[in-house]
Amino acid sequence: MLKKKSKLTAAVLAVLMLFLLTACGTTKVVDSGKKGASDYKMVLILPGPINDQSWNATNYAGLVKSNATLGTKMEYVENVQAADYESTFRNYAERGYNLIMAAGTQFDEAANKVAESYPKTTFCVVNGMVSKGPNVAPIFPKEYEASYIAALMAGEVSKNGQFATIGGFPNKAMEHLLDVYEKVAVDVAKERGISNAKAVRAYANSWDDVALGKQMAATMIDNGADMMFVYANQVGLGSIQAAKEKGVKFIGFSGDQTTIDPNTVVSSVVFDFETFYVWAIQKYLDSSLDGNKVHEAGIAENIFKPVYTANISKDVQDKVAAGMEKAKKGEVDFNAMFVNK
Repeated sequence: MLKKKSKLTAAVLAVLMLFLLTACGTTKVVDSGKKGASDYKMVLILPGPINDQSWNATNYAGLVKSNATLGTKMEYVENVQAADYESTFRNYAERGYNLIMAAGTQFDEAANKVAESYPKTTFCVVNGMVSKGPNVAPIFPKEYEASYIAALMAGEVSKNGQFATIGGFPNKAMEHLLDVYEKVAVDVAKERGISNAKAVRAYANSWDDVALGKQMAATMIDNGADMMFVYANQVGLGSIQAAKEKGVKFIGFSGDQTTIDPNTVVSSVVFDFETFYVWAIQKYLDSSLDGNKVHEAGIAENIFKPVYTANISKDVQDKVAAGMEKAKKGEVDFNAMFVNK
């Protein structure tokens, strides 16, 4: 009788152990709750079209690369106008998006304002310079380092040392990058013996007026400029057309604009936003894209890359490479070049 009871007890214990193991296994699956990259709802808000061969195209390339590399499913919306910034942010936040990115400093105010109402959504402005909340985490490519590379090229290529620059809007980031470009380009030209080298600047107060860009560039060229540098999205496309028609040179910026006309756009500084976006979105997935902080990257992080045409000699390319190496080592005081700190 005792022996039979032991057998029964052993059987019951075996069943119980099997049940516990199964339960534990089930509990592990249910409780994990960890999201995969594709489970996060993400969107990129663009102020212009993805085929502008400049800022918007560059950001879109970053989105595509991130989706392919990290397995995310980030969506995008293009041609969002200033009057719709806030409502667009709210629209996606209301729909439960986890990460809302927006391409351009001009989105800073709207992002910081809307973020207060949606603490579960992370707002990330590319080129953002303002972070006033635990869920506001802008990422900033040090564009003044990119314009430094452009200036190293321009200073060597210009024949008369007369540099003309056009910016979209006079925000702090734009002013800093143009300050650096103008200072370095003029200094390089003077080192070449062009004692009267100088730079003139204008703002389009627009990102998309192609005709205005052409008109402004034509006027500056007629006033003596032989080297154009424009950072104003589609405005720049009009400026390139004017440069082509008047036979002056142009340094591309943000995207590879040499493909438009390599005899006019003799070189470009490409923003490697594929690397930049993967870096930033991986930080988000790792929960290290912290709020109340601007996350920066530049030459040292290999975000900016020069692109040359046959119009740029090996000697000039070597000088640019040497200048970039100095920047990587921290031997270039960019802050000292900013007119308004």
